[in-house]
Amino acid sequence: MEAPDESAHAGDLACKIEAIEAIDREILGPVIEKLRGAGEEFRILLLPDHPTPLAIRTHTADPVPFVLYRSDRGTSPHAEAYSEAACARTGLFVPEGPMLMRRLIDGGFA
Repeated sequence: MEAPDESAHAGDLACKIEAIEAIDREILGPVIEKLRGAGEEFRILLLPDHPTPLAIRTHTADPVPFVLYRSDRGTSPHAEAYSEAACARTGLFVPEGPMLMRRLIDGGFA
């Protein structure tokens, strides 16, 4: 799903927002709905492969914002929203991808 990244390369905020909303509406939403319908607990890890800030229109080595969703929790104990700024405010930092995958498998963050 490259539309948000390509929109950032173009410096097009409206397009990036629409692309993220479309992913949420057309992909993530239906997947979550189907999983909830199965009646079992589940986890979803959502993140980009790299940041592409609109201000500079290129990839950076900044930390990647992520969401680790658990169906057995009503709300997130950390971020109030999924955005670079909200994720940064949590203070959570996972230095390597395998460590993040371990959190997914083991159940997340306290």
